Amino acid sequence: MTDVLTTQTPGWTTASAILFDLDGVLTPTATVHEQAWKELFEGYLTTRPDVPGYREEDYFDHIDGKPRFDGVRDFLASRGIVLPEGSASDGTEAGSSTGAAPRTETVQGLGNRKNQVFNDIVSAGVEPFEGSVRFLKAALDRGLKVAVVSSSRNAPAVLKAAGLNGHFEVVVDGVVAAAKGLPGKPSPATYNYAAQLLGLPSEECVVVEDAVSGVQAGHAGTFHSVIGVDRGAGRQTLLDAGATRVVNDLQELL
Repeated sequence: MTDVLTTQTPGWTTASAILFDLDGVLTPTATVHEQAWKELFEGYLTTRPDVPGYREEDYFDHIDGKPRFDGVRDFLASRGIVLPEGSASDGTEAGSSTGAAPRTETVQGLGNRKNQVFNDIVSAGVEPFEGSVRFLKAALDRGLKVAVVSSSRNAPAVLKAAGLNGHFEVVVDGVVAAAKGLPGKPSPATYNYAAQLLGLPSEECVVVEDAVSGVQAGHAGTFHSVIGVDRGAGRQTLLDAGATRVVNDLQELL
């Protein structure tokens, strides 16, 4: 296989590891997240007729790629809404995953209800992107190490549903980040931690991202390169965020 990156931009084959975001990079679950957020906030904002309703661009502007509760806070801030943080059990009441107003109006409550909607959709199974699977296998065939770095707390379940869990010994997700006290994307902390777990300096690791906040995380670190995958954020937007190169599908790199 031939790497098609330009001579000005070192190709991924000169790296030692690939650090993959999950939703929107390996699996089409970014659209599931987008749908779950839409259902959540459309329902919630029916209780707030004094503020603008949920718009498609809100997902990319305020939510995409961020840890769940950061997404809640940032979206609410865009509407001038401040809610109490709440507790971890908020929003987990029976039936609270419907589009109706939340029983517990807190950041934790909204975030947990979004998670229930997401899990309800994913439980039917996940089909990974064919081009991403080909790229993953090509990286493994070349002897590169691989890891998943996701803001989602559902990464292990999504990897299992997609049949990809056997490929990744290192998975740094929202649960790991919280346990280790790591700030979420756009901070490079979770990617740096994945490189550490692989036993490699960040300079030898390629970051692969579809979200602006994730590309910003890669750009903020000292990584080998940052490959942006345009699943809707926009090619120029990802380049402006710091992507080394942007592709529509990872098989373009083979």
